[in-house]
Amino acid sequence: MRQPVTAARLEEFMKALGGGAKSAARIFLVGGGSAVLLGWRDSTIDIDLKAIPEHDDLLRELSTLKERLEINIELASPDDFIPELPGWEDRSRFVRQEGKLTFLHYDFYAQALAKIERGHDTDLRDLQQMIKSDLVDPKRLLELFGQIEADIHRYPALNAASFRRAVELFVKQTSKD
Repeated sequence: MRQPVTAARLEEFMKALGGGAKSAARIFLVGGGSAVLLGWRDSTIDIDLKAIPEHDDLLRELSTLKERLEINIELASPDDFIPELPGWEDRSRFVRQEGKLTFLHYDFYAQALAKIERGHDTDLRDLQQMIKSDLVDPKRLLELFGQIEADIHRYPALNAASFRRAVELFVKQTSKD
């Protein structure tokens, strides 16, 4: 059985992955990983991430670490579920450097939109923390949603109208002014 991922276990994972990396890459942490590192949650059930580029040796190391550290690791990021936000890489925040790997928090605006679309209670609590921590400005979130709205049709599981309503409702409920 896999163990919950705490901040200490996530740091152990980053150190081990970076120590074994043969090639440079950027590792974007998503969801629970970001929440745990930022102290919003004590633990998460898995480490969701996106690697750029996805080197074969890196993917093999992820598989090895999954077993050795008894943690769940998923290659999953917002752009798997919603259209890719323009400029997401530039908005991704640095976490740490481990060997040849640069760890970053995946763009919080993209994470926020994916969480709004999913709408789970844990996601909504994370969203509140993003606002409280000034990582996401609600009005900017709506602007960025507008930049991907025309591409929502490429994601058949999404309903563009209900997604827009959910984003607008979130913005209305959380706007500071």
